[in-house]
Amino acid sequence: MTFQEQIQQGIPTKLPQPKPYETQINHAPKRKEILSDEEKKLALKNALRYFEPKFHAELLPEFREELEKYGRIYMYRFRPDYEMKARDIAEYPGKSEQAKSIMLMIQNNLDYAVAQHPHELITYGGNGAVFSNWAQYLLTMKYLSEMTDEQTLTMYSGHPMGLFPSHKDAPRVVVTNGMMIPNYSKPDDWEKFNALGVSQYGQMTAGSYMYIGPQGIVHGTTITVLNAFRKINKEPKGGLFVTSGLGGMSGAQPKAGNIAGCITVIAEVNPKITKIRHEQKWVNEIHENLDELVARVRKAQENQETVSLAYLGNIVDIWEKFDEENLKIDIGSDQTSLHNPWAGGYYPVGQTFEESNTMMAENPELFKEKVQETLRRHAAAINKHTLRQAQGTGTYFFDYGNAFLLEASRAGADVMAENPTIGREFKYPSYVQDIMGPMCFDYGFGPFRWVCTSGKPEDLQKTDDIACAVLEEMIKTSPEEIQQQMKDNITWIKGAQENNLVVGSQARILYADAEGRMKIAEAFNKAIANGEIGAVVLGRDHHDVSGTDSPYRETSNIYDGSRFTADMAIHNVIGDSFRGATWVSIHNGGGVGWGEVINGGFGMLLDGSDDADRRLKSMLFWDVNNGISRRSWARNEGAVFAIKRAMEAEPNLKVTLPNFVDESLF
Repeated sequence: MTFQEQIQQGIPTKLPQPKPYETQINHAPKRKEILSDEEKKLALKNALRYFEPKFHAELLPEFREELEKYGRIYMYRFRPDYEMKARDIAEYPGKSEQAKSIMLMIQNNLDYAVAQHPHELITYGGNGAVFSNWAQYLLTMKYLSEMTDEQTLTMYSGHPMGLFPSHKDAPRVVVTNGMMIPNYSKPDDWEKFNALGVSQYGQMTAGSYMYIGPQGIVHGTTITVLNAFRKINKEPKGGLFVTSGLGGMSGAQPKAGNIAGCITVIAEVNPKITKIRHEQKWVNEIHENLDELVARVRKAQENQETVSLAYLGNIVDIWEKFDEENLKIDIGSDQTSLHNPWAGGYYPVGQTFEESNTMMAENPELFKEKVQETLRRHAAAINKHTLRQAQGTGTYFFDYGNAFLLEASRAGADVMAENPTIGREFKYPSYVQDIMGPMCFDYGFGPFRWVCTSGKPEDLQKTDDIACAVLEEMIKTSPEEIQQQMKDNITWIKGAQENNLVVGSQARILYADAEGRMKIAEAFNKAIANGEIGAVVLGRDHHDVSGTDSPYRETSNIYDGSRFTADMAIHNVIGDSFRGATWVSIHNGGGVGWGEVINGGFGMLLDGSDDADRRLKSMLFWDVNNGISRRSWARNEGAVFAIKRAMEAEPNLKVTLPNFVDESLF
């Protein structure tokens, strides 16, 4: 069968042969056993409902074995034989170009070069899934190949509920992931309902088909590292940045450190992912000996090198060893997947990767004890480095939005502020509180991104040039308040090609405000209409101005008491859906954990049409200014400035502004 025929077939009418378990692939760890015998039977019935009854007797023992062996039913037998990658949009079968663009993006999320655990349909974060099983993938791709622009596909946590009549301006796909009743949003609830096959953790851009590999966070990480050094009044050259995690999103850190120009030391316990990042040239060197690592860092400091050094081992060992050696760390953070601490997101010190994985599955309570013990040691070692302020060698440490401080506090670590205030309960700030929030999100700058559906590198180069030209024209009249942001973004886009950021699809990320996003998108649409480039998919990270309500990350610099509300994210996805998005998504869970955040995103196909021009202007304006208005109402001065400027530009925008209270009255 051709690729197109396989897509159109969906779930095969004849059972494919079982596939061998490929040990060279990076697989998800075994999930802990959490289902009762009755629930296991239910999980099997739930899985078998995708298949005709005549196949049940053969599939039942196979699915039971998967459930017992891996803690989930992945349906490995049904993995497609074709290569999993984003193709030229013209290669996809279908009646709707918008539907074809979604197929392209789904396959990009599952590309072996992009996905963390491709055979388990997990893109990043240890549990960020596109689908729960391969039947869902096959059925979804079939529906998309049949869809017209008068239909909408509804996705229930990876399950394609079906095609429904709608209209051309409606989203082609509406995605929800993990939208649990609040009282059923504890970590074990995810384990249970995911094992049952009725819910999944979509992470942020995994389950919304908008992940573009580690590049998706490189720009934001670069901005964060640059501004962290600015906060301590030090040039990045020769400065030392210590962190951990080389998996999905966290794999961006060494590349960002190199772009910023510092020395990056990053720990990772998984040998496979460390090797992959080194082969992809996202990290320069791998070290396994701490003494050799210390010597290498000293040499890099002396020579003021720009270099990224991976340590194959536990991050706690680095913090403790560098303390013993009196090695100065300028800025420090952590980006392990602590939103998922008990199922492979964070590993205990003093054990091998394999020993930890065995304990995680066979003795989860002991594993949890070891993780929390490690978190206490981790925090204690960081505290030693940050307390050296008297000698002028103290480390500037920030939480990187991965729930490090939250989980460390739950473990009893010394991370709480001596004199806490509302929103500043921890000893260390979230990077959003001190850097990304006040400098970017409040002004509307966030991770705008696009994908060239032709798959041609030359199309990506042309879009980079178009975006750069737009920004260079805009900066001529930009107000002083956003000049630094504009300069950083122009520098970024000019260096994008030479930094070899593409993994998977021909994609780019660029921090831009609403004006920048609309002008860049409009210029793309004109270039498509003129035949200069192929169609382009627009999107953004959920980690943005408006898309996400997350009290310890995206909205951690909201101090009016509303940071635990999720009105903004819900309004955002509803507003995007009727303003022209090609697809929309809303998730429970994300980078900080199940039950800790509500986040939403969108995708939009630009095809050069007048319709696309109309939609992009309507939707992108709302998508950004919804968040700025919420931040303005929280009395964030940068957001007040930004929303007033937006109202001057658009007479139909009228936002309620806050009145500020004189503190002396209290």
